[in-house]
Amino acid sequence: MPDKTAGTLATTSRRAPVIKPPKRLVGTVYRGREGMWSWVLHRITGVAIYFFLLVHILDTSLVRLSPEAYNAVINTYKTPIMGLGETALVVAIGFHALNGLRIILIDFWSVGAKYQRLMFWIVIALWIVLLVGFVPRQFMHIFGAH
Repeated sequence: MPDKTAGTLATTSRRAPVIKPPKRLVGTVYRGREGMWSWVLHRITGVAIYFFLLVHILDTSLVRLSPEAYNAVINTYKTPIMGLGETALVVAIGFHALNGLRIILIDFWSVGAKYQRLMFWIVIALWIVLLVGFVPRQFMHIFGAH
């Protein structure tokens, strides 16, 4: 029997714990699923809306500097490309607003975190319903089929 006094090493070796990988990967590399994607989309739409507001403030301020410059900028907004940009803006605002309500519910409703995935899909469904009502009408306006 080995001596187990102070300063000696035990003869029995202990194995390091084995860390097993998950049985199957779900979602993306980060495995964040709906929560991760809502977070990413909320940030992207927020930044896009911020830059729109910045440009909107700048182009509106042109009216004080030069009404002719203001009119020239406003006329560029009447092109189909800018009409598609307006559509993208409404798409971003719609998602950002609905997902913001979802975030409020997660934060302030006692079971919000439990139902966050379901609420994500409800947000997507409402967002699509709103877009189905908006996008065709907007495209008729952009492409002249009044």
